[in-house]
Amino acid sequence: MLKSLKKVLVIQELDIKMIRLMRLKKDRKKELESIHSLKTELQDQLEQKETDILALKKDVRVYEGNIEEIKEKLLKLESQQSKVKKVDEFNALSQEISRTEREKAAQAQKLSDIYDLFASEEETLDSIRQSMESTHESSCIFEEELAESIEKINEEGTALLAKRESAVNDAESDVMHIYEKLLRNKKDRVVVPIENRTCSGCHIALTAQHENLVRRGERLIFCEHCSRILFWQEHEMVEETGVATKKRRRRANVGS
Repeated sequence: MLKSLKKVLVIQELDIKMIRLMRLKKDRKKELESIHSLKTELQDQLEQKETDILALKKDVRVYEGNIEEIKEKLLKLESQQSKVKKVDEFNALSQEISRTEREKAAQAQKLSDIYDLFASEEETLDSIRQSMESTHESSCIFEEELAESIEKINEEGTALLAKRESAVNDAESDVMHIYEKLLRNKKDRVVVPIENRTCSGCHIALTAQHENLVRRGERLIFCEHCSRILFWQEHEMVEETGVATKKRRRRANVGS
């Protein structure tokens, strides 16, 4: 196995840990954003409902004012009717009074509908306020835990990055350039062992000739299917790099 690959394998393990940390951090941030989004949504609902209720209060005042004006109009019409002596004038005022009473009844019905809607909106507003209070109480502890988790991830990531930078200084730049290009593309292990004449990255079978080239370890050999860098698994390599791979069993020679 190429000595340069052993160093890259160490770096790869650090990179995989950092990739997992970044994914975990992304998930934690999404959870925080979800909580903040819920709070913002409830706040928007609260403000909108308060605006709606304020508009209803204005409508109530308008209709109450209209009804008072109609009542005054009715009093005037009834007063005029009591003073007229001609039948035609009396009948005309009676018709006007009937129209005004119908108008009053219509305005009263609209006012009643607004009161019903107002009561319903008040109940909804109370429900939103209770949801906000409940969400705030339940989310405070969770938000603190998420923030602490993100902080720990950052600390662990910083430590891994320092180890990686130290390891990169000892690695061959040409090999690192190829490795990092593959890593950016796949976001997963790109230096993988052959297992049972199969690339352990894409799990597609390789030819015997390809396996022999990898076994020799004279140069970088890439998988024909997924372009990953292949290596022949060795016991000392597993111990030196800490890579968790399957160990090949050697057949024991049976004595005759």
